[in-house]
Amino acid sequence: MLKRVDAGVLNVAYNESGSGAATGLTVLLLHGFPYDIHAYDDVTAVLAAAGCRVITPYLRGFGPTRFLSADTPRSGQQAALAHDLLALMDALAIPDAVLAGYDWGGRAACIVAALWPARARGLVSLDGYNIQDIAASVNPQTPENELRYWYQYYFHGERGRAGLQQDRYAFCKLLWRLWSPNWHFDEATYRRSAVSFDNPDFVDVVIHSYRHRFGLAPGDPALEATELLLAAQPPISVPTVVLDGAGDGVSLKGGSEQHEKFFTGPYQRRVIPVAGHNLPQEAAQDFAAAILDVA
Repeated sequence: MLKRVDAGVLNVAYNESGSGAATGLTVLLLHGFPYDIHAYDDVTAVLAAAGCRVITPYLRGFGPTRFLSADTPRSGQQAALAHDLLALMDALAIPDAVLAGYDWGGRAACIVAALWPARARGLVSLDGYNIQDIAASVNPQTPENELRYWYQYYFHGERGRAGLQQDRYAFCKLLWRLWSPNWHFDEATYRRSAVSFDNPDFVDVVIHSYRHRFGLAPGDPALEATELLLAAQPPISVPTVVLDGAGDGVSLKGGSEQHEKFFTGPYQRRVIPVAGHNLPQEAAQDFAAAILDVA
């Protein structure tokens, strides 16, 4: 059931399923760019059947979620996503939960698990430690990895902003195909999520996200203290299952192979054959199993 709540700087639209009465467990499922809450439809069904309460919010700039004030910076920086998650948990009186996500949503989950571990009973993260090292963003990757980031460099210029504004439907569909080359989704599946990109703040939030992470745009001053903590690359101590899709077309070569050093608590890494970047929608059973195992 789709609901709304004022949380921090946002009016958040979110889906809620299950009561959690059987397990006492709440799970927050956090989507990435350019996806939406429908990435978790099948995962939600498994978790609700297992007795969990499942909350799946639209991130800032997506779907029906809206900023409460025209004066709030349309920031897409990592600290903003984490504070949005904390504010939602506070608004819904959720003291702690299993946090699970990928891409932008995985970043929010990782940050909350790292900086506010009491709020995370467990963590499931696609591509491992998903906290940006902005100071190191100037260091070049291998040519193959640089190729995978072409869309980020495109967004650094005004041509990229104009391109996303002009035809976000086709642009994001291209990313779906490139990032999940083994997933043969149909037009109806894509269209169901693509309506979320019509949010009036989508372009501003996306462009800011891909500029801020390279040090090319200033952040929201209200979030600077959190960004300073993240610059130290804080470890994650909560129980964690890291997932890598073997067919992920955007993940850097090797995925999260070298990320174990960032996790100081119970830790597992699982590689899911064939699956690409939208792993919860491509391999729902594997994603749901990781959540139930880490709980």
